Amino acid sequence: MPQSLKQKKKKRIKMKKVIHKAATRGVANHGWLKSYHTFSFAGYQDSNRMNFGMLRVLNDDIVKPKMGFGKHPHRNMEIISIPISGELSHKDSMDNKRSIKVGEVQVMSAGTGLTHSEFNDSKTNDVHFLQLWIIPEVDNITPYYDQKMFEALKRKNKFQVLVSPKDKQVVGSLPINQQGYISMIDLDKGFEVAYNLKNGAYFFLIEGEVLIEDETLEKRDAIGIVEKEKVNIKANKSSKLLVIDVPMR
Repeated sequence: MPQSLKQKKKKRIKMKKVIHKAATRGVANHGWLKSYHTFSFAGYQDSNRMNFGMLRVLNDDIVKPKMGFGKHPHRNMEIISIPISGELSHKDSMDNKRSIKVGEVQVMSAGTGLTHSEFNDSKTNDVHFLQLWIIPEVDNITPYYDQKMFEALKRKNKFQVLVSPKDKQVVGSLPINQQGYISMIDLDKGFEVAYNLKNGAYFFLIEGEVLIEDETLEKRDAIGIVEKEKVNIKANKSSKLLVIDVPMR
């Protein structure tokens, strides 16, 4: 085998990983909002926690009843929101007025620019949701918005693709302007599965406990893995796992 091919083969199987424990995240408590920042955001800045490839933001937000984010602008960012509990009301400058419920996923491509607001209309219950920002593949596209309800049974012990590239869109998923894929899986205790990486993959454990490549993750822990073709996952408890598979540059 030529030396160049040997080098390429070695490079493919050399795994690199980064572990982010839940307790190491930045925390902002504004009273009406409590937000946990996996990566540098607003008042939380850490030069070692700027991003994972094209994944720039992963915020874990809890919004109090009758409170929310007022109208504010975005530009050239792919924004994905995933409710965990409660219901979030959305309004934007594209005339979208929608409510986002548990089981739904929202995608908003800011492109050339838009404004939006998110609000908890409940008088009694908090809203808890994840918001991801992914750096777009192409800047200054026409903004767009979409959301969809995903059937929970279709992610029982198998990966359900929630988001995929608009030019390679997986059937049933929502499109984004980047070569990224977001999947979710609900794992029974003891179940084992392998995930095939397309780029680098960031595994964020929403609930439960899993073993990923000999690393134990508990609730809200995460591990990013690059330069590996397949990742082995075992559920030590019933678990809900989010996989964010994005280009590294």
